[in-house]
Amino acid sequence: MRDSSTFEDAETLAERPVKPAMLRGWRRRCPCCGSGAMMRGYLKVRNECPVCGEELHHHRADDGPAYLTILIVGHLLAPLILAVYTHWRPEPLVLAVVFSVGCVALSLYLLPRLKGMIVGLQWAKRMHGFGGGR
Repeated sequence: MRDSSTFEDAETLAERPVKPAMLRGWRRRCPCCGSGAMMRGYLKVRNECPVCGEELHHHRADDGPAYLTILIVGHLLAPLILAVYTHWRPEPLVLAVVFSVGCVALSLYLLPRLKGMIVGLQWAKRMHGFGGGR
């Protein structure tokens, strides 16, 4: 049996825009206000925003950012490795070193930003406990 008050409360909650929340997450800022830092360290999400007080501990990013990072880095670097190898034919060791450094650098750059985007998406869609409040 449905509790109609729950559905009415859900309908009265304001829509949260997804795109701005994800862009704020990309910048590693609070998805609610966009001012406070979302991350306490490299990948550790704060329990709450230091500016607006929005609770952020509800997030469940888990392995999503890592999978997205692998997907993006792989799709960017694999064709680039093929193009570089077929056009210039560098020494295999040079090719391996250059692209290994590039792969690590790009992965380290993308990982916290993609985690922020996923937390922003979860906040905007009111997933995993982000449903209450503003």
